[in-house]
Amino acid sequence: MAFNYTNLDNGLKESTEWLSREYSRLHTGRASPAYLDGVLVEAYGSFQPIKNVGSVNIEDARTLRISLWDKSVIKDVEKAITAANLGVSVAVDGEGMRVIFPTLTTENRSKLVKVLKDKLEDARVSVRKERESALSELKAAGLPEDDDRRAKDEVQKRVTDANAKLESIFDAKETEVMN
Repeated sequence: MAFNYTNLDNGLKESTEWLSREYSRLHTGRASPAYLDGVLVEAYGSFQPIKNVGSVNIEDARTLRISLWDKSVIKDVEKAITAANLGVSVAVDGEGMRVIFPTLTTENRSKLVKVLKDKLEDARVSVRKERESALSELKAAGLPEDDDRRAKDEVQKRVTDANAKLESIFDAKETEVMN
């Protein structure tokens, strides 16, 4: 009887994707449209992401250009970005608006690396929970001793691989922040 690793694999994948999403939302001194994904604009009677009311493009390394499809929501978008308190400045012009990212100081970069490490640890905790859950499922499955040992080794191998992926995501983001 073989053990089904689907739940474990899905949980480990979710942890990796969560860390990538969290890192994409952190301001690193470089403009990224993903940075505005969490900002909701009150337009047309409901709250919507900015990408639903206009296009967000990178103008240069520190500037995003938002081109709105309906110019009547420009004040709403500006208000939403300002209220989100993202540490960016907004400049409105005739074509739409620019979101300008300030340059990071060395002190801010080191603070940001600490935040990156905290999020990495949160992802590692999630991976450990997935491992514990898989080991509980294994115990409940009542496999023969040899199969049980092999399955536990396989669980640990998959967890080790997931932790290596998390570490590589962290290393890439840390390099981006520090440069």
